[in-house]
Amino acid sequence: MLSSSDDETIFHYSLLSFFIIAPPTFISLRFLQAPYGKHYRKGWGPTIPPSLAWFLMESPTIWFTLLIFSIGQHNSNLRSILFISVFLFHYIHRTIIYPLRLHLNNNTNPKKSSSKGFPVSVAAMAFGFNLLNGYLQSRWISHYGNYVEESDWLFWGRFLIGLMIFVFGMVVNVRSDLSLVKLKGEDGGYKIPRGGWFEIVSCPNYFGEIVEWFGWTVMIWSWVGFGFFLYTCANLIPRAHANDIWYREKFKEYPKSRKAVIPYVY
Repeated sequence: MLSSSDDETIFHYSLLSFFIIAPPTFISLRFLQAPYGKHYRKGWGPTIPPSLAWFLMESPTIWFTLLIFSIGQHNSNLRSILFISVFLFHYIHRTIIYPLRLHLNNNTNPKKSSSKGFPVSVAAMAFGFNLLNGYLQSRWISHYGNYVEESDWLFWGRFLIGLMIFVFGMVVNVRSDLSLVKLKGEDGGYKIPRGGWFEIVSCPNYFGEIVEWFGWTVMIWSWVGFGFFLYTCANLIPRAHANDIWYREKFKEYPKSRKAVIPYVY
């Protein structure tokens, strides 16, 4: 059984790791993209179906999050329950609903391009990160967060503003992901995405997720939230840049006005 001081030390060193891994993640992904989806390539070891990979690698954000949350001193606090519910709302979709859509789409349209595997090595790295993130978010919410002592007007004002940003980002993220799944499902090949936020940026799914975790940062107002937001940007912005280049190289008629991920900016 860990002492309270040991537990706090583990928590703070884990939090520090967020800020340590974000810069090299951003730099490395500018030159080498994770080999799945559009950037799939051989040489990364055995693969599994993408739907299974997404389910397995995202699953710690549900079961491990709930495990850590259950042992926190604030696990029955209303504010704590609200925070963890918002976090789980995103990851229930990402872990269960999104992989199910991929699975059903691939079964309905078993074309070559939609049957590319997902490297087990990449899924394992994502699994490890999600263990870390699930631990940090749930441990702060259920145990170390000082929000339980905040005044009602400060807590609820910030919570509602952050929640509105979060919901907006999730709507953009989910709708954009669904559009991409349906687009590939027509004949199994890649096409230029059209409509909605795709008319503004090449990767509105990534834009939506970045907005989500910015809203989360506002909502919980902690270094834990900001660290996750920072890592999300370090991970998704370079991939969006690579996707934008991929689209422009593949489709000569690709709209020149679209940015990669941040509307009208980048």
